Amino acid sequence: MVMTAQTGYGQIMNAEPRAALQRLVAALERHFEAVASGRGDQDQAYEAAYRQLIEAFEAYDDVLYDAYGADTPFLVYDEDEDGLTADDLDEEDFGGEDSDEELF
Repeated sequence: MVMTAQTGYGQIMNAEPRAALQRLVAALERHFEAVASGRGDQDQAYEAAYRQLIEAFEAYDDVLYDAYGADTPFLVYDEDEDGLTADDLDEEDFGGEDSDEELF
């Protein structure tokens, strides 16, 4: 059972997606702090924050889809996929010729 909660904007959001969103925001803050510390991407704190951010985003993306059937407009780059470029992806994913959406 998914609980609902009132947001500050007067809309109701499932508690499970709301909790996942809060974890994503916290992961973004940890990632920012690790980057701002200036120790570089070889730092263990940076690496941990980087992985936690990916995990928090993927969890949020999944629960958002499960609760509302909605996708986020982001892709997680897999470092193991050698040679993947934007040209390998559908132009529609980035507001290309076939897309009705504007990116900015």
